[in-house]
Order: sequence, then structure tokens, then C-alpha cells
Amino acid sequence: MCKYFNVSRSGYYGFVKKMGVPDRDLPLAELVKECQEECKQTYGYRRVSIWLDNRNHHHNPKTVLRIMQKYNLLSVVRRKRYQHYSSLLHKYPNLLNREFHADRPNQKWVTDISYISTKQGFLYLSVIRDLYDNSIVAYKTATKQTVNLVLNTIRAAKRKEKVTAELQLHSDQGFQYTSQAYFNLTQSYGITPSMSRRGNPYDNALAENFFSILKTECIHRVKLNSFDEARKAIDEYIYFYNNQRIQLKTKLTPIEYRRQYDV
Repeated sequence: MCKYFNVSRSGYYGFVKKMGVPDRDLPLAELVKECQEECKQTYGYRRVSIWLDNRNHHHNPKTVLRIMQKYNLLSVVRRKRYQHYSSLLHKYPNLLNREFHADRPNQKWVTDISYISTKQGFLYLSVIRDLYDNSIVAYKTATKQTVNLVLNTIRAAKRKEKVTAELQLHSDQGFQYTSQAYFNLTQSYGITPSMSRRGNPYDNALAENFFSILKTECIHRVKLNSFDEARKAIDEYIYFYNNQRIQLKTKLTPIEYRRQYDV
């Protein structure tokens, strides 16, 4: 039979061994099915994720999408036709262009947003990192990923640091960074925006690199039950990162290296 159906003997016995073993995705699929029955199968994976979060079942939205695809639980609502809005958005030239060296503080900043998973849901973290010393100039957290999260991060950096017209602020093409509010704020502060091309993450790698360090050395080592616990962990780690964590390249902490420029 294996020869007839062109399958291997090991594959057949592997299939037999798994027979009767519950699918580990099944509990989540049942919850998604309940949600779709309640909403008459009108929710996309993002709304399903929120529905699950509200019932204390926290999963990465991409996991929810995979389950919906696997069990044919996708929305049956007609998808909207895509419209091209690029003419209404602010896009900026890539001034950074992988030139990560900075001669002085507040010459080149990079910014990005990442999410921190907690039992309450996702906490979004926005940071600005200075390429001169790799320090975190400013950061803000919020339970929603909004334009204000980015604007408040820039405001915090402006209160802390001396900003000149030569300052470049590099980002990806997220909706927060192409918004009118972002354009207005950077113009009012005399900051020059820089932006990566779509599908080209390399110029923003140093912003993403910090998130990798944060999650490896802090977030993934603890279980965060609430937003408050996540905020406290982030506060403590960023203080450690700026003031105590030695960098291999300079053999100094970011703040120690930064202070040398002022001497």
C-alpha cells in the first residue's frame, strides 16, 4: 500500500503513531470558532486577537491568523479593494543609508516600535537610540500602537537633549512616521526625518537590535503578569543598559562614552 500511494514506511508509521493524539492547536481553534460564531464570521485576525485578549487568552496575532487559516475560520466579509494613498503620506529620503557612524551626540537617531507580551496583552514600546554611543535617548510605552506614542517619545527626547538642525531621525515607513502629525512635530523641532525603503530593514537594524537585546537579557527571562510589571522591567533594564552595561567596542557604558565627548 505504501508503494502504491508513494509514501514511505516511516511516514506511514509516524502517521499511525499520531492517530488519536489531540491537535495542540485545537483549544485555540475552538475559541476562535466561538468568536466567529458570535460575530457571524465578520472578524479578521486582528479583531479576533482583541476578542481573545478580552477573555484573558493572549496570543500573537500572527498565531491567530495561522489558526484561522488552518481551520478555515477566516472572515467571509468581502475584502476592501486596496487604494494607494502614498500621495497623501509623508515619505522622506534615506539620509542614513547604512552610515551608522556618528561624530557627536544628537547627530543621528534611529527610532522604532516593538511589542512586549504580558498576560494583560501587548505593551508597545517606542524608543529613540543615538548612534553616537548607542544610548537610549528616550522611550515611551502604551497599550495601543498610536501616532501619539511616537510623538511623545520625540517630545521626551527633545526635553532631554539639545537638538540642532543637523539631527537626523531615521525610521521605517510605519504609519506613525508617515503621518501629518509626525511631519509637523519634526518640522517644529528642526529635526530632519530619514526613512528606509519598504522591504529594506537594514538601515533600521540598530533600532531593532536594541529590542533584541532587551528581550534576550530581560523580557524573555521573566513572566510579566501585567502592564505595570512590564513597565517596571523596561525602566530598570534601560537604566542598566545606559548606565551600567559595558559595550564591547568601547569598553565603556553608553553614558560614560557620551560624557567623554563633553569633557
